Amino acid sequence: MSLLKELIALYDRDLKALRNEIESYPDDASVWKKAEGINNPGGNVFLHLMGNLNTFFGAVYANTGYVRDRPLEFSASGISRAKLLAMLDEIHPIVLQVLGDFPAEKLGEIYPIKIFDEEKTVWYIFIHLETHLAYHLGQINYHRRILN
Repeated sequence: MSLLKELIALYDRDLKALRNEIESYPDDASVWKKAEGINNPGGNVFLHLMGNLNTFFGAVYANTGYVRDRPLEFSASGISRAKLLAMLDEIHPIVLQVLGDFPAEKLGEIYPIKIFDEEKTVWYIFIHLETHLAYHLGQINYHRRILN
């Protein structure tokens, strides 16, 4: 299996797990409930992931026209789980399509946007975005479980 196919499998696994986490909250309100010692409830972490994926996959490679509002990712609240899942349903196939269509010979090129004011290769950014997804997926899982 090629490295890109393995990376696609990881994104697919973690995006499906993200869906499961949001579905596993007992109700819409609990997604937005703040827990002691946790600054961002699961809903805000989820919105942050959607902003990240929509920016770095959707806008950059799928030409979706997405414009990120990062502060809103951490200030919004009260969005239903159904609406959150609709956002996920929109970006999930875009991420897989971008990765599936990406020419392996271009993975060593510089990613079109500087992240943290540094130039990095496309491959580095794709790996970084997957580990970012997995990290925040764990936070959402912890938030959900600590509320129960």
